[in-house]
Amino acid sequence: MATQKHLFITGTSTVSWKDAIVQAVGEASKTIDYLSSVKILEQRANISGKKITEYLVDLDLTFTIDRERED
Repeated sequence: MATQKHLFITGTSTVSWKDAIVQAVGEASKTIDYLSSVKILEQRANISGKKITEYLVDLDLTFTIDRERED
């Protein structure tokens, strides 16, 4: 039986919410093995003047624990 853990992270981008998600998953995958899913919890943005300056996305990343992994 597989055991899964959840990691809550915030992704940011100056381009779009989608880019914030892609960038966050890409960064997390550099140090976390066995990522299996992502759930978008919240989207928000920072505004300066009349323009969005930063897109932020709170994510719930799920990954499987490898009990047989050696350090």
